[in-house]
Amino acid sequence: MSGHRPPALALLLAEPLRAPLAPLRLARDWRALGRLPRGDGRAVMLLPGLFNGDRSNLAMAALLRRLGYRVEGWGLGRNLGQRAIGGDGARLFARIDDFAQRAGAPVTLVGVSLGGVMARIAAHRLPGRVRAVVTVSAPFAGPPEATNVWRAYQWLSGARIDDPAVRAWSGEAARPLPVPATAIWSARDGLVGGAICRDADCHAIEVASGHLWVQFDPQVLRAVAAALARDASQPLPAGGSFR
Repeated sequence: MSGHRPPALALLLAEPLRAPLAPLRLARDWRALGRLPRGDGRAVMLLPGLFNGDRSNLAMAALLRRLGYRVEGWGLGRNLGQRAIGGDGARLFARIDDFAQRAGAPVTLVGVSLGGVMARIAAHRLPGRVRAVVTVSAPFAGPPEATNVWRAYQWLSGARIDDPAVRAWSGEAARPLPVPATAIWSARDGLVGGAICRDADCHAIEVASGHLWVQFDPQVLRAVAAALARDASQPLPAGGSFR
C-alpha cells in the first residue's frame, strides 16, 4: 500500500459525532460566506461523493451561484461508482462535454470524495473541456485499501478494487493533471487519510473537518471559493472547439 494506511479507528468513530456540526456551523456562517470573493461567471460542475447525489451538494451549489458562478450538478443520480457513470465514464464525460458546449468554455470540476477522483480522470480524458479541478477529501493519491470505505465502494459499485480496470482507473486519477488542480484535505478525516488526498503537483488547502457532510462545512466552502478565485487568473486550456 506504498506506506499508506487507513485513518485511525478513533477518527473513524468520531465521524458520526462530528458530522451534524457542519450544517450547524453553516447556518451560523451563511451570511458571512456571501462576502467571499465574487466569481467570474465560469461554468462549474459539482460531482458528489459515494452513494450521494446532487442534493448532497445543494449548499455548495447555492453558495457558488450566490458568488456569481454558473453551477450545475452532474445529473447522474447517486454516485455508485462505475454503475453511475457508464462503465468507463462515458455518461459523465458526455455530461461535461455538453455543459462545456452550452457554456461556450471549459468547465471547472469540483468533486467531493469519489467525485473528486472522477473529476481528475475526466480532466485527463477531456482535453479542452475541463478548465480546472478542485477535489474535496478525494483519495486520489493512494490505493483504495488506504481508506476505511473500500468495502462499501465494492458493495455499492459492484467493482472489486483488485480488478485491473479499477487499478488502472485509480492510477489514472493519481497522474499529474494537465489543468490547474487544488486539493482540499483534512488530517482529521476518518474515512480517507489526508495523505492520499493531495500530492506535490496540486495546490493543497488543509481544513479541520471530518469526511461525512464535509461539503456543508463553512471552512470547506471557503476553501472551494478560494480555489476558484485562485484559478481565475490561469489561462484557459488549449484544444477543443465551442459553438
